[in-house]
Amino acid sequence: MDIKQLLKTSGFRFNKQFGQNFLTDETLLDDICLDAHVDGGTVLEIGAGAGTLTRALSRYADKVVAFEIDRNLEKILAVTLQDRPNVSVVIGDVMKYSMSQIERLCGSDYKVVANIPYYLTGPLIMRFAEESANASSLTLTVQKEVAERLAARPSTKDYGAITVALQAVADVTVVRSLPRELFYPVPNVDSAVVTANFRRDKFDLTSRELFRKTVRAAFSMRRKTLLNCIAAGFGFSKERAAAIIAECGFEPDCRGEQLSVEQFVILYKTIEGALSK
Repeated sequence: MDIKQLLKTSGFRFNKQFGQNFLTDETLLDDICLDAHVDGGTVLEIGAGAGTLTRALSRYADKVVAFEIDRNLEKILAVTLQDRPNVSVVIGDVMKYSMSQIERLCGSDYKVVANIPYYLTGPLIMRFAEESANASSLTLTVQKEVAERLAARPSTKDYGAITVALQAVADVTVVRSLPRELFYPVPNVDSAVVTANFRRDKFDLTSRELFRKTVRAAFSMRRKTLLNCIAAGFGFSKERAAAIIAECGFEPDCRGEQLSVEQFVILYKTIEGALSK
């Protein structure tokens, strides 16, 4: 199926607001399905676009639930997916659906696959990382710099709050790079495919809200020491913050970006203990 020709003959106009850049190479689309380890089961696709990845996913999955925000693509999808009875298209903004609504559509175990614009990456990732009970993995096509941030290691420029938040509940890997020329229309940046396989019992986080607050505080002032960030973030005195840093076994002048995810868990638990006294 010639997707480019279909888009042209239908008079479709790309909407920059939605970050619409479609992949059309069928071999690559199959590779992304393999990256996501789709082998039966249910897949939630976010951003169906013209349906190119949706078609590929439907060859590997038992069921595909595909969200698409742009109503102007509804007629296109009716054509590209007309021979795919295992695909259910939802025209709407997935971020406006409650997680319970999404999981009723997808069932008790599903994988998320998405080719998403930059502005949605952080909110989408954190939503599924923090709210979903049934998503087993995310496979995301995102800007290359974003992928590198999600999989970053401590003490690097890409390492930040979203890195720690995701890696605390998932194993994250950048699995392939995608030059911009592979997209239609061609965007201004290169992309990459990143996978996050959820392990929600990876660490004992009894209060995810407190863990989030700890991570946000640690990265709130990157030029400041962790001691100063924790004192400001929790309203501790410098002396009390220093005692917490010492109890964790960290250097007094360390910074948040130097801590591994495991060390953030130690910090969170120490703060939790301090707050309970």
